[in-house]
Amino acid sequence: MTPEAQALLTWYDAHRRDLPWRGISDPYRIWVSEIMLQQTRVETVLPYYRRFTDDYPDVAALASAEEGDVLKHWEGLGYYSRARNLLAGARQIAAEHGGAVPSDPAVLRKIKGIGDYTAGAIRSIAFGQKAAAVDGNVIRVITRLKGITENAAVPSVRREIAAQTEALMPDTRPGDFNQALMDLGATVCVPGTPDCGACPLAPFCAGLAEDIAEDLPVLPDKKPPVSEDWDVLLVRCGRRMMIRRRTEALLRGLWIFPMLPGHRRGDALRQAAEDLTGFPLRSLKEVGEARHVFTHRIWQMSVWHAETSGEAQPEGWQWADAEEIRTLPFPTAMKKAREEALRRLTDTAN
Repeated sequence: MTPEAQALLTWYDAHRRDLPWRGISDPYRIWVSEIMLQQTRVETVLPYYRRFTDDYPDVAALASAEEGDVLKHWEGLGYYSRARNLLAGARQIAAEHGGAVPSDPAVLRKIKGIGDYTAGAIRSIAFGQKAAAVDGNVIRVITRLKGITENAAVPSVRREIAAQTEALMPDTRPGDFNQALMDLGATVCVPGTPDCGACPLAPFCAGLAEDIAEDLPVLPDKKPPVSEDWDVLLVRCGRRMMIRRRTEALLRGLWIFPMLPGHRRGDALRQAAEDLTGFPLRSLKEVGEARHVFTHRIWQMSVWHAETSGEAQPEGWQWADAEEIRTLPFPTAMKKAREEALRRLTDTAN
């Protein structure tokens, strides 16, 4: 075992975070946890993980679930393609592997939604295989430790980071080693100014020795998100509101209220809203504003309420009562609009 690995594992044994997916070798639960943790904080994931694994305790249970139910369990966690891929992967494993998550790396990488990082995490933690699991935390730790100053987003550099990680990884406890790197990056070797005084790898760290740790990893500048204006329409008919299930890539499978691009007012808004819904509208008024930040875009939303007496099922849309709006999976972007819709549907004065 390398001195770096020994120091890191000793630190991990004393400082590891107490998490429900730690200390287990169930590849399914490790898979679920790693998918949930992608681009999401541990504190946010914890209640979702517990509910998800309570209701879907194994591959078979998840494979037999309806997509809408899985998305409802994911509601508010974001990046919903993760949930759809997890469901597709479970169905693939159930159909092709008898419900057992495969340990062979080539086979594992063919499962929907499992990339190099997730495969490495499953292989090392569940199956004890020597495999790197390179996420953002590991990239930060390894580039600082080894003084890697090339752009870490370049595939060849990313491969070098994975190779350096595996070179340090011991034959025993490879899963703990990967999790130790993740914990170190999350709690000590943090973005910006690392806590080098608390780091078990400080004696071996090229970034610290060369006084460049704060500058690593080198990554390309992120493009600022594009701001988009939307009018969200709460179209009410009696005790029901108009909704639809999205088929677009963004938020696919989730339910939304009618949306119009741009911010309109007066007759222009009314005409566009009637063209979209297919019904004449009355009492059109603005009832709130909302803002939601995605990775590459920002929705700036004006929320409008209108009434209609149209009873027919609008093409491409459906009428939903308060209970359906509560139970169907809606994205967080619709939180303000959904709250306003439920308030109006349940308030007898409206």
